[in-house]
Order: sequence, then C-alpha cells, then structure tokens
Amino acid sequence: MSSEAFFDIAFLWYQHSYAVYEQKGVEIMELHITCIPGDGIGPEIVAEAKKVLVKIASVYGHKMVFEDILMGGASIDAYGVPLTDEAVAKAKAADAVLMGSIGGDTTTSPWYKLPPNLRPEAGLLGIRKALNLFANLRPAVLYDELAGACPLKEEISGQGFDLLIMRELTGGLYFGERKTIEENGVLKAIDTLTYDENEIRRIAVKGFDIARKRRGKVTSVDKANVLDSSRLWRKVVEEVAKDYPEVTLEHMLVDNCAMQLVKDPAQFDVILTENMFGDILSDEASMVTGSIGMLASASLNDSKFGLYEPSHGSAPDIAGKDIANPIATVLSAAMMLRYSFDLDREADAVEAAVKQVLKEGFRTGDIMSEGCKRVGCSEMGDLLVSRINRL
Repeated sequence: MSSEAFFDIAFLWYQHSYAVYEQKGVEIMELHITCIPGDGIGPEIVAEAKKVLVKIASVYGHKMVFEDILMGGASIDAYGVPLTDEAVAKAKAADAVLMGSIGGDTTTSPWYKLPPNLRPEAGLLGIRKALNLFANLRPAVLYDELAGACPLKEEISGQGFDLLIMRELTGGLYFGERKTIEENGVLKAIDTLTYDENEIRRIAVKGFDIARKRRGKVTSVDKANVLDSSRLWRKVVEEVAKDYPEVTLEHMLVDNCAMQLVKDPAQFDVILTENMFGDILSDEASMVTGSIGMLASASLNDSKFGLYEPSHGSAPDIAGKDIANPIATVLSAAMMLRYSFDLDREADAVEAAVKQVLKEGFRTGDIMSEGCKRVGCSEMGDLLVSRINRL
C-alpha cells in the first residue's frame, strides 16, 4: 500500500479512535513532531516511521501532530540554503524532531560544488547548534534473527547484546581551540581538549537517567591514567552517581573499552563518554551489529527535547526505488517516544513489532538472508504497523 493511501485510511481510523478515547474520558497526550524528510531515501523512511506513529496513536489514544520542514539538499533546491530560519523556528516549536537523512552523492551532486557552509551537511550542524543538542545516543542492538550478520565469533554473537553509547556532543577536542604554527622552522599543530564540570555533569545526568530506564548500569569511559580532562570527568561522574543509588557505576579506560566491545559486548548497558571517544566507540559498536540499516540514534538537549534520526546515510543510489530499510528510522521514532515523551509502553510496542517481523522472516535487501522473504520499504512499514498491539 502506498504511503498516501495508508494515511487516508489511517486518518479516518485515527479520528475514530481519538473520539472514542475522548468519550471515555481518557487523558489524551498531544505530540507535536516536526519531521525532516531530507534527501535520498529520507522521505521514504520517514513516511514509514510516520505510519508506525499514527498506529501507536490510535492504539494508545494519543494525538499526533506532524509538520514537515526542509533541510539539507531539499532546502538548497527550494531556498538556496541548507537550513532556513523558518525551519529552525518550527523545529524549536515542536516537542521533538524526527529526521530521515541528509546529503547526496558527493562526486556528482551540484550541492557539493557549493561552499562548505552551503552544503547539505551544514544544515545538520546548524540545527544541532540551534537546538543545543549536547547528548548523542547511539544504541547497538544485535537481534537474534540477525546474529549471522555479526562479524564476531558465534560464541560471542550468540549471547546477543543491547547497549547504548551516550556521547557528549558539543565539547572536548573537537570544539577546543586549534591552530597550526611554525616553530623554529617546523610546523606544529595544536588541538586543545577542554571540559568544565558543568558540561560533564549535564551529560552524566542524561546517562544515569537513561540507565534507570534500561538495565541500571553505567560504564563511564575515560583516559584518567593520562588526561586531566578525564580525571575531572571521573570525579564529576562519581558525584552524579551518588544521586542514583539504583544504578551501578563502573569506570573503564577507553582502550580497554575498545577491546571489550569486540570481546564481550553483552557486558555493557550504557556507555557514557566524551566527544572523541564516543565518536570512535559508537562507530565500532555499530559495526559489530553487522546491520547499519537497523541502527537508530538521538541527540538531546537540557530538556526532554530531542532530534531522532537513523545512523545510516541518504543512500541516493537507491532513492525512490522502494527498497530502503525503514527500521532504523522506526526505531528512532521509538526512542523519541521513550526519551522525549516518557511513553515507555508505546516504545516497547514499536520495538516488539520490529522483533516480531524479523522473527517471521521478513527482510529488506540490506539484511536479507537465505530462507527469508524480501520486502520493500513500504511493505516493511505496513508489516510493522500490522504487528503493533497494546502491551
């Protein structure tokens, strides 16, 4: 079924369900979501995530209010810039933002002949800054049905794993002072790594809050045997931990963590770390799942506001062919329900639908394996919608 036909039918059912809940006096939560379809496969995968959210709204008695804005290449084509002030204002006015993917083919797209500040990815950097998104969440989950895609040994992958990397996004080495100078006829490059205690505390609080929603364990990753910034990091994290007696805290050096992710990923629940370490470890964690089309992500600010997006790119080579995998975007929508709206049951229902569809053997091309049934992007969305039940 096309997304347009689905929405025509879903809207009628949605209106009926909404009226029934109102008549029963059930408190209805109204969720205002700004959607950024973006470029490449973005519009296709966001459409499927919307279908899932509409079904959640009808099952649980919520009201979904969507508003689309342009960003990236789509915004360049329409307005000449990757992000407009109007788009930022609409994003700020929402309760959360759901995004598809940004960018195109860097070798052929005319977008990449523009100055760097006018290219699609500049829109993404711009909206992150405008929304003050400092906490990046990258789950890495190995589903039983996809264990064969995991590059780790079977005795490791057979245990499965479900971890989340909480990365500080706006400080550290990437945002410190940098310069290149000539000293005694020799070029010298200088990059400065700085963190203050407030930056560390706010990301630590996010990490512990989320661990409380999961399995209650935080692994704080640093390099405290060498770096002053890491010693301050460890000190502040330990202070924050005192407010969360139900959460277990352990410290781990970053080099050991890199090894443990491939040796025993099942030991981790929430990995809390600074910007550069998180950049590296999250990419490592994503690869050990073996299926980037399944990986969601979120970026949060000081409130419950967040921007939710899949970890994969825009895949312009398959755009418009109805073969993209929408599951990462759907799982990003589930994260939105959980972390921006505290709708844990609803998030659980979405995640349960994903597991059920995989268990039944349905696959998009990127995760296809022998004996499974191949489906397209829209059909995968329909399957997920049909498996959503009230938990």
